[in-house]
Amino acid sequence: MRKNWVLGRKSRKWCNIVRHTRKNIYYHELIGLETEIIEYPDRKLVGLKGRVLDETLKTLLIETLDRRIIRVFKEHGVFRFITPHKVRVVVKGVKIIGRPEDRLKKISR
Repeated sequence: MRKNWVLGRKSRKWCNIVRHTRKNIYYHELIGLETEIIEYPDRKLVGLKGRVLDETLKTLLIETLDRRIIRVFKEHGVFRFITPHKVRVVVKGVKIIGRPEDRLKKISR
């Protein structure tokens, strides 16, 4: 984990910059991550690659490589996310249902 300076109002302090990893992907927002649909009931969407534009409680909005915008349900799919540090993480959609702050509460129980 890398440390960076964070400028506060009155002082400087060290802060850990948390990277997306296989273990903590559930705690982060998925917006901006590259993704691929590995399994989905609609076979036309399997293999679809793109970038996550928006994340709601139950869906992901994905912009594909050919600029189409697709909304998919999280609970029906298995997704591969590529983090900014090029780590590939396969996630079952059932585990990412909910907003990021709600997922944190659910997993920490």
